[in-house]
Amino acid sequence: MMSARVDTSAMCVWLAVFGPHHLCVLVQGSGGGYTAHTMLAFDTCNAARLRRDPAFDGVFFTAVRTTKIYCRPVCPVKQPLTRNVTYYPTAAAAEQAGYRPCLRCRPETAPFSPAWNGTQATVTRALCLIEDGALDGGCVEGLALRLGVGARHLSRLFARHVGATPVQVARTVRLQRAKRLLDESDLPITQIAFQSGFGSVRRFNQVFSQLYGRSPSSVRRPRAKVQGGGETA
Repeated sequence: MMSARVDTSAMCVWLAVFGPHHLCVLVQGSGGGYTAHTMLAFDTCNAARLRRDPAFDGVFFTAVRTTKIYCRPVCPVKQPLTRNVTYYPTAAAAEQAGYRPCLRCRPETAPFSPAWNGTQATVTRALCLIEDGALDGGCVEGLALRLGVGARHLSRLFARHVGATPVQVARTVRLQRAKRLLDESDLPITQIAFQSGFGSVRRFNQVFSQLYGRSPSSVRRPRAKVQGGGETA
């Protein structure tokens, strides 16, 4: 086992590699305790990114520190330097760390992350409920009650297996729904906001702009008219 300590302005992180392919990330909180996150080792992720391996699409996401953007491993843009990248097990984890989605590879269309599958049954059930809108109008306490666990315990499970809080996951799910609708439909912004799970158009515009750095309407792909009245992307 190898280990290395990384200090940031906000937290202390221990990286421990168990075997050739898996990485355990221990994040020290303000109270001094550590939370464990497990995912593939850096070298494994890096090799998959450099060859744009589709087998790893959805398994991890690449965050580029110089641009503050995160991508899928199959992203077609010019490869960033290895020293400038960090890998995250989920899109929610990357967004919680302050990265915004790439508009080219569209992380919201990545396959459902295997990092979420096969973990704690409680987390899997929680993720399914969040996907179905459990936190669109509800709270973490209510979600935990449905799962038969305490809210703090649920948050600890998410920190360990997903790398993000339930609230952050729900936020990412809503934004991904909205981004897909913006790209693939002609629905008005108001309808997209409510269909994606937001309580108001104002809140939708605010959260979307915070993540993407631009308004929902500005990222909408133009849809060209074709003969016969149909449309094509």
